[in-house]
Amino acid sequence: METITFTPAQVQVFKLVSHIKTAVGLEKLRQQLAAFYAKQIDEEMDQLRESGQFDEKKLQELRGSHFRTPYKK
Repeated sequence: METITFTPAQVQVFKLVSHIKTAVGLEKLRQQLAAFYAKQIDEEMDQLRESGQFDEKKLQELRGSHFRTPYKK
């Protein structure tokens, strides 16, 4: 049997979520996590725009693109 080792961040999250006792609390946490990741993405996109790696031309090139892995049926 393989031993699972958690990172300090994972341990901290486990401790925090152990205090959530209601569905409302869980939903609030979900919203906070979504906002956290949305802010990170916005900051990364701002950096890409400022560095010139992403611009309106690149955005137009990506419109309509599909990057999902095709699955055999």
